[in-house]
Amino acid sequence: MIMSDFAFFRFMSNGMLTSQEMQHREEIIRLTEEVLHSKGLQRDASIAKISMEELQDILAKVRELRKKRKEISAVEAEIVNGQQVEADKEVQYIR
Repeated sequence: MIMSDFAFFRFMSNGMLTSQEMQHREEIIRLTEEVLHSKGLQRDASIAKISMEELQDILAKVRELRKKRKEISAVEAEIVNGQQVEADKEVQYIR
């Protein structure tokens, strides 16, 4: 079990996750790993000793990071769709 798996288990056992977050387990674990590394936490023993307040702070940062990544993905999709619409318009003019 990797460190972020243990943190995910603590989130779940404390009832901190939404049903959507539980369904996207791998994504939450990956983002948790990033947050834990940025905080300098690298061992399961460290996760076991984290207070509930610190655990909530970690989850808040995970949620923030997840939201930012979703927004970026949405913007990228919008750009791609916009480019496709423009390409379709160009094809119509060529005919």
